[in-house]
Amino acid sequence: MARAWECAGLRWAAGGPVLAWHGGRTSALSWGKRVAFEAVEGGVRTCVGARGHACPARAAVPGRSTGARCEECARLDRAHSVAADTIADDPRPYHVYLAWFGPGLVKVGITALERGPARLLEQGAVCFTWLGAGPLMAARRTEELLRAALGVPDRIPYAEKRAVRSALPATAAERAAEVADLHGRAVALGGWPESLEWEPFRPVDHAAAFGLPGLPAAVGEVRELVAGGVVSGELVAAAGPDLHLATEAGTVVLDTRLMTGWALGPASGGGLTVPVREFREPPGVQDGLF
Repeated sequence: MARAWECAGLRWAAGGPVLAWHGGRTSALSWGKRVAFEAVEGGVRTCVGARGHACPARAAVPGRSTGARCEECARLDRAHSVAADTIADDPRPYHVYLAWFGPGLVKVGITALERGPARLLEQGAVCFTWLGAGPLMAARRTEELLRAALGVPDRIPYAEKRAVRSALPATAAERAAEVADLHGRAVALGGWPESLEWEPFRPVDHAAAFGLPGLPAAVGEVRELVAGGVVSGELVAAAGPDLHLATEAGTVVLDTRLMTGWALGPASGGGLTVPVREFREPPGVQDGLF
């Protein structure tokens, strides 16, 4: 096999999705592009480390882990994570947002103001709006207020997001309707932190950026990579960390987080020779294996 590369995950740039590789190399992705690679034969998936530092033990990690970290590195990573609520003194301003992933799938979250919409692209949000902006703890309190008063979750499983992507409402106005309703209810609540400045409803739609219009229903998803296993398909859409690949068996979803920790090289063959979970029922129900 030619020289192998280590994937650093999917990134969202101004021009669209790119695969990042350790060492600084990137591979731009566009609809219709052939995505094909092979995990090095005899290779082992190893921990990606934490906070920019390599894992000192180069520990092996399970193929189905989306974090690709050993227990110790995972602990260190979360110890310095805003998402894990372990940092309270970050001086940066934060946005509170409402994100929509499909019918009935709306969440509240926060992201550093300086990051703009990057977090929403990374999560695969089809539509979103800012709700307010302010200091970290004020943003956190607002997030908790919406969870308690309106029952809005702060997390939605990726399996639920994937299940509805091919059956979304056709227009941006329809896709924004649930977010508009929730924004109005949120603004009407009492108890907002005084240091948080609320923002008017201005929906942003990512359906076109993700390639979702006309997206065929997925027949399955890659469960894990294996040494010597091949993934090959034509890119038809991408959302969050997911690539939707057209294969001989139909459209299959690849969570690019499963690629991290592996040494990858050019595919020696075509098709899919990695474990795939088949979607045997209509979108929303997943069961069985190929």
